[in-house]
Amino acid sequence: TVPQLVNVSVMVGPLLLPPAPVDDSGVFGRLSALGCVTVEPVGRWFESVYCNPRARHASSAASVGSQSSDEDEQDGGAPESPADTRYLLSLDPKEWRQQDHYRVLGLQAKRHRATEHDLKKAYRRKVLLHHPDKRRTAGEQVRDMDHDYFSCITRAYEILGNPVRRRSYDSVDPEFDDDVPSSVDARLGFFATFSPVFEANARWSTKRDVPSLGHEDSTRDEVDRFYHFWYSFDSWREYSYLDEEEKEKGENREERRWIEKQNRAARQKRKREEMQRIRQLVDTAYACDPRVQRFKEEERERKLAHKRAKQEASRAKALQEEKERQEQEDAQRLERERQEEDARLQREKERREKEAMRKQLRRERKVLQGACAQDAHFARDPEERVLRLQQLDRLCQLLTLPELQQLNQGMEGASTVEDRKALFLGQAQALEERLEREKLELLAGPPSSRDRTQERGPQDQAWPPDDVQLLVKAVNLFPAGTANRWEVVAAFLNQHSSVAERTARDVLAKAKSLQRLDPQLKEEANRKAYEQHERTVGKGEVSFKDESVPSQRFDGPEAGSTWTAEEQRLLEQALKTFPSSTADRWDRIAECVPNRSKKDCMRRYKDLVELVRSKKAAQQAAAAQASRTGKP
Repeated sequence: TVPQLVNVSVMVGPLLLPPAPVDDSGVFGRLSALGCVTVEPVGRWFESVYCNPRARHASSAASVGSQSSDEDEQDGGAPESPADTRYLLSLDPKEWRQQDHYRVLGLQAKRHRATEHDLKKAYRRKVLLHHPDKRRTAGEQVRDMDHDYFSCITRAYEILGNPVRRRSYDSVDPEFDDDVPSSVDARLGFFATFSPVFEANARWSTKRDVPSLGHEDSTRDEVDRFYHFWYSFDSWREYSYLDEEEKEKGENREERRWIEKQNRAARQKRKREEMQRIRQLVDTAYACDPRVQRFKEEERERKLAHKRAKQEASRAKALQEEKERQEQEDAQRLERERQEEDARLQREKERREKEAMRKQLRRERKVLQGACAQDAHFARDPEERVLRLQQLDRLCQLLTLPELQQLNQGMEGASTVEDRKALFLGQAQALEERLEREKLELLAGPPSSRDRTQERGPQDQAWPPDDVQLLVKAVNLFPAGTANRWEVVAAFLNQHSSVAERTARDVLAKAKSLQRLDPQLKEEANRKAYEQHERTVGKGEVSFKDESVPSQRFDGPEAGSTWTAEEQRLLEQALKTFPSSTADRWDRIAECVPNRSKKDCMRRYKDLVELVRSKKAAQQAAAAQASRTGKP
């Protein structure tokens, strides 16, 4: 006995999982929609037959034979439309590739949806109607099989009955519409235009779960899932059916390889064109989709709202920061003003102390110079006098205020000239020993420094004291950062010196040697000071002057009191305040500069004008020299 098969329809869907203890959920993928499958419960007899291949084969043959015989009896007299008959008669067996295989078998309505059973049934019907033997029996004249249309029926079933060859033919189905709707068509109705197109092209997908286009109210996730699927669309469509030549027709292996290579290139080209068509379809749909446009507008509005909120927050934060910054600046300004006032008072105090110390130092120097002048500088001849004057100048320049006071007190307390001379010479000898110790300490420094100090060329001996003073003045006049600094310094020296013209290299070398504190340069500076003193005061006896009388200002740069930075600032401010058209200009300027007379202010102004004029002339000379030598 054969067990009776019962069809039971069961809804198969996703299994329900127990609820999670924590609500921490997220969407990672989507399950396919619920589908209906047919379950046929069978017994052990079916299992035994299914497990035995021979029995299954015999049973299948018997069932097929019985089924075919039954169907033959049922479909033997099935009518065929005249159009199908005319189509079969018009076929040429040599042009079998151009025929519609589904229409040959009468399945033009089902086409790719036809099942294997439909193919067998249709083929059997065509065989019963158009088999050559049956037609001969009916008295019809039949040509040979190579030229009879029945071979087209056989060829159609051979292709459609083979799953691989059927897929190849379905890929180039002539009834499939490859056209892509345009944006103009989408204006008539987006969903009515594109839904059938996507449903038709979904047959080429390798994945069975193909999302639908949806409707106007589809969510954003559904729309994104749809376009994500189609932008990454994987098609099984292939074009081997359109191969120009069959590989099996090659006479040898090389020819078959060449045919396969040509066919493969043609297939790949058509595959690329197909993917471009799909991409064009998706791009057109995405551009015309009203849902996408609505989502973009919503996203734009959301970003604008977020931007406005961010700007408002930023503006409020900026106002708060500005308020805090203003308060902090006010506090800092008050603190800075207080500190500046304290610093100004401290500087004023230090300035007064320094001014008092300088005045006292000048007073002590004058006392020492007057005491030495009263005793004829403790010299018996001019040569000894020059030596004593050098020692006196060195003592005035290098001794500190306490040392000068102690020396003056000692000389005032000495009753005889010999005692004063002994004190003077003792102090001079002590100063020389101290300078010698400093020289030894300097020479005992790093070897590279000592070697550089000893590297003195004959050029150093050719610098007279006046040029050394000019060099010091020029270096201070043209600080670091001046364009072509050393060329400008050299031009300044060449304008104010009678010695042979010096180059920038000579000036730079001499300036470096001055920085090494060579004792010989100190001797030259002292000699220059003595010569200047001789030219100014004369060779007669120097008498004491009343300290209350202001000292005379000399024209040389070393004579007279030095202008302080504060006095210079007051003078510049007064020059700006009182222009040249002001009546009694210099009297009013002198009133603004304490401790300076009208004559001092006028002389200082002339010195500054001459200094600026000399500086400009030196720069122009350096520029002209650079242009002549071609140096940038």
